[in-house]
Amino acid sequence: MANKIQPVKGTREFYPEQMALRNYIYEKVRAASRMFGYQEWDAPFIESIDLYAAKSGEELVKKQSFTFTDRSGDFVTLRPELTPSLARMIAAKQGELTYPVRWWSFGPFWRYEQPQKGRTREFFQWNIDMLGVASPEADAELIAVGATFLRSVGITPDLALIYVNNRRLMDSEFDALEISVEKRMDVSNLVDRRTKMEPAKWDAYAIELGLNESQLAGLKDILGNFDLWKKSDELVRLFAALEALGVKEYVKFDPNIMRGLLYYTGTVFEAFDTSGSLKRAILGGGRYDNLLADVGGQPLSGVGFAMGDVVAGIFLQEKGLLPEFIPSPAPVFVTIFDENLMRESFSLAAELRGAGLNVLCYPEPAKLQKQFKFADKMKASIALTIGPDEAANAQVAFKNLVNGEQVTMKRDALVEFIKEFLKNA
Repeated sequence: MANKIQPVKGTREFYPEQMALRNYIYEKVRAASRMFGYQEWDAPFIESIDLYAAKSGEELVKKQSFTFTDRSGDFVTLRPELTPSLARMIAAKQGELTYPVRWWSFGPFWRYEQPQKGRTREFFQWNIDMLGVASPEADAELIAVGATFLRSVGITPDLALIYVNNRRLMDSEFDALEISVEKRMDVSNLVDRRTKMEPAKWDAYAIELGLNESQLAGLKDILGNFDLWKKSDELVRLFAALEALGVKEYVKFDPNIMRGLLYYTGTVFEAFDTSGSLKRAILGGGRYDNLLADVGGQPLSGVGFAMGDVVAGIFLQEKGLLPEFIPSPAPVFVTIFDENLMRESFSLAAELRGAGLNVLCYPEPAKLQKQFKFADKMKASIALTIGPDEAANAQVAFKNLVNGEQVTMKRDALVEFIKEFLKNA
């Protein structure tokens, strides 16, 4: 037998069950975004590599992007993230937009990473941002959107929390430790890696980066101080707003949250599995006040976050929070009694669809038992049959596929009967 062509490494095939999960996440993302009044948008899937060079970091540009030269000789990439595209599009119409801008998107992205649990090379991502307001209350709204999504899919605070920190707060603490500005990015990355390294190796790495013993001890004190937020006016206001928004139980201050991307300037946050079994963040983001100037716009405050469908999907599956998979979106199934009555069944199915019902019709004559078995596998709720007697009397045989009960009724009363049945099912 010839070798089968395999999918490209790091990509996913969406059979109906996997597609149902992706759509479920999209529907919940859409509902949470719309609940707060955000508008849906999108950007090109292919971008110039120059768009990411300014702010996203060398690793993303040179190692993680799917780059290629197009037929015109231009160096382009499949988009690895969305915020730079957002900045460019906002900058292009900066004077025409109504602020604050509240936009959200859910679409595909590509990163050339090593595939592992929670990480693929092709993924879908929710991005949601507010631009034009530089307040802790705006930060709180974005965190509240994330918490609203978690709540909507059944993720309670005992399962996952959104951990918050503030870059300006940390910079003031780094100032007190006399950590130079040149070392700040290295120290931020050091903090980011703390949970991924053995304590002794982490200490050694800190010294290797140029911290002295006193600075290392001070850094450890900072990272263990979970009341540090009280020193930040921004975070005091943030937590007050989160309480008013009804989501404070989902949020906890953690000085170990740093966020690796270069453009975050204030509050940063990430949601994690509280059990620690899932190492990757469910969602993450923060405030980025300097991004627009790098793509030709005037300075504009922004805050936002992103959530990939891979980690979110794994978390929902592992916690048993997904709804039952229904193979067919049609709860109504129409059988074909025989070849002579096939058109009668097709006509009935069309009539019901015209009334707004989703209807699955068997495509050819077959034994009724075989058709009922198929309907059961599709998890239909109702099976309708027009046999010779029903056809002669303008009737339809109605079978409840849940309990097996069957009644015969007039065809002109069928639509309302089905709608009432499905409403109460």
